[in-house]
Amino acid sequence: MKKTSTRLADGRELIYYDLRDDTVRDAPDRRPLEPTVTSSEIREDVLLGDAVAIASHRQGRTYHPPADECPLCPSRDGRLSEIPDSSYDVVVFENRFPSLAGDSGRCEVVCFTSDHEASFASLSEEQARLVLDAWTDRTSELSHLPSVEQVFCFENRGAEIGVTLGHPHGQIYAYPFTTPRTALMLRQVAAHKEATGGENLFDAVLARELSGERVVLEGEHWAAFVPYAAHWPYEVHLYPKRRVPDLLGLDEAARTEFPQVYLELLRRFDRIFGEGEPPTPYIAAWHQAPFGQLERFDGVTRDDFALHLELFTIRRTSGKLKFLAGSESGMNVFINDVPPERAAERLREVASS
Repeated sequence: MKKTSTRLADGRELIYYDLRDDTVRDAPDRRPLEPTVTSSEIREDVLLGDAVAIASHRQGRTYHPPADECPLCPSRDGRLSEIPDSSYDVVVFENRFPSLAGDSGRCEVVCFTSDHEASFASLSEEQARLVLDAWTDRTSELSHLPSVEQVFCFENRGAEIGVTLGHPHGQIYAYPFTTPRTALMLRQVAAHKEATGGENLFDAVLARELSGERVVLEGEHWAAFVPYAAHWPYEVHLYPKRRVPDLLGLDEAARTEFPQVYLELLRRFDRIFGEGEPPTPYIAAWHQAPFGQLERFDGVTRDDFALHLELFTIRRTSGKLKFLAGSESGMNVFINDVPPERAAERLREVASS
């Protein structure tokens, strides 16, 4: 992998990740851009103990442009985009309309490929590995920023999810705090450790699932399963079998196998609802240990956390979506119409031949 860092016309950082070491990236950003102005603010909800990002400048962000005006495609044929070069393998750049900025963290866009019509599932294993390497590199770099406590790599896919740009891409949020969902996990890990005399909760969950009926697919170094209490109609958790706290902890064997397992998982998601259905909308979310101090979680350390990816769709059946209505949105109590065992069975049925 070759990494080349440059600056866009408004001062934002852009980084090329290339498969070839001899690739030269020196195309300048010729757009007449003014410096980016953001108004991101983090406000604490004292009743719930969580935080909300207030980012009014995002109201003006790009919204469903036609394919020939996509800002994530390379700059070609006289049309200038967010990527100055005429081609690329993987690109990461600071979001022009960030939810988090300055002392409130940082937001980045990850373009998986220059092919506008592609998807992550259509990438080659070599390309998918390059994305993994980019995620890992950005996790390392962002973790050293003084305002950052947790790094979150994720992909939103599909208009039903709320995606406003059709180009295959994901995002990275670098939060200045430990997110509420991660804090809940850490509290559960601490309570289980105390109750069992030191057993790791993530290890116990993985062992239980691997011996049960909800396994979707399994490699030498990775395992994917539908969790016992899945919140979403089709939800899969992907774990490295050797517990590590973050992407930086993966060894070469796990990195090599990851594209094989993850690409197969994504392709199965696209086959859940049968032939002729539009691509399955999904969210793919990496859960990594915070980089801050964890003393408030009763003796839990970063090494007690388990890196894992959660992949889920809001489509519950052909042509129907799962909406977060009263119980889910008002009380955070999910109601799942698809039994996890049946979801796992379906995801095994649609395996590649």
